[in-house]
Amino acid sequence: MSLAARISLAKHASANFKALFNLSTSVKQSSLGERLVELINLRVSQVNGCGLCVDMHWRDLIRQGVEPRHVNAVAVWREAPFFTERERAALRWVEILNGQPHSNASDEEFALVRAQFSDTEIVELGYAVATIRAWNTLNLSLRNPIPDVPAPGF
Repeated sequence: MSLAARISLAKHASANFKALFNLSTSVKQSSLGERLVELINLRVSQVNGCGLCVDMHWRDLIRQGVEPRHVNAVAVWREAPFFTERERAALRWVEILNGQPHSNASDEEFALVRAQFSDTEIVELGYAVATIRAWNTLNLSLRNPIPDVPAPGF
């Protein structure tokens, strides 16, 4: 497999790129908080196998001052002691949403997330998953590689 991008995502369909970028920005500014959104972005990107997004969101968490060991444990959050009950509820729920239609967002699972999040925050969790899934899909389909040197600010 080639590690060269097939098509420039930012160059083509630029209005759509900008709209998705703006949605990403609004999700980060939601009541979930940027740290939790980045944990979600990292976990969903890991599950979906998007190296570019894993690299970007790992760096974002480190830049926010999250302990590297904590960031490294996102892939095994169920086993790691670093996560709060709120983070665990979010990670469980977003894995379920990301796995649809092959997973079950059951009433029991919904009750677990509702115990930690408001109705607005639950909707924001959905937007967080939808947004990072869109980026994962685009980057994977166009084979956008992990850059040797990250872009400034990323």
